[in-house]
Amino acid sequence: MKGTGWAAAVVVAVMGIAAAAQDTKTAQDTNRRVIVVSLEERKLALVEDGQVTKIYSVAVGKPSTPSPVGTFTIERRVANPVYHHDGKTVQPGPGNPVGTRWMGLSVKGYGIHGTNAPKSIGKAASHGCIRMAEADLEELFAKVREGDTVELIGEPNEETAQVFGTNELVPPASAQPVLSAHVPAAAGPLGTGMATGLAVTAEPAPSTPAADMAKLTAAAGGTH
Repeated sequence: MKGTGWAAAVVVAVMGIAAAAQDTKTAQDTNRRVIVVSLEERKLALVEDGQVTKIYSVAVGKPSTPSPVGTFTIERRVANPVYHHDGKTVQPGPGNPVGTRWMGLSVKGYGIHGTNAPKSIGKAASHGCIRMAEADLEELFAKVREGDTVELIGEPNEETAQVFGTNELVPPASAQPVLSAHVPAAAGPLGTGMATGLAVTAEPAPSTPAADMAKLTAAAGGTH
């Protein structure tokens, strides 16, 4: 009887720990998160429940391969992605062009990721994706989930002025060109969505004004 009572106490304790962990996860997943990127200012803000909680400096698409503009969602989160491009494979590590994390967007071929060229942060230097410094990337990756909204804004406006604390609403004459696109935010339950070691493939873009642009697509189970 004593053994049975001890076992029951252990079961209750384990169930309590599991319930607390589930409550924490549920609270995190039910928070309303929006990532706002000002392409002109080259900044990314994480907005949680209407409050700006962190602002990061990022690299955006260069003039010949601009970042898309619109409202998208995070479709896939990949830790330590494998990079493929032109028959070349780069395993996870310091030389991986997309760094240690990949957050694929609902517009095919684009995502938020790291870089093996940290000096490009703060510049218009990518093939259209949003690049982040490694520490910033991993911090953001841990806070977001699949299904979270991502707004890529091409020209400063009232929203960017409010989010980033800037007053200039008219971009300079040297503003980078942008690709216009809009994908409605997908509704649905939010999970952790975290995968490890999936492949991230760079492929030639279809016919666009920048036909030579490399796009990144996350692949799972042989699909693209």
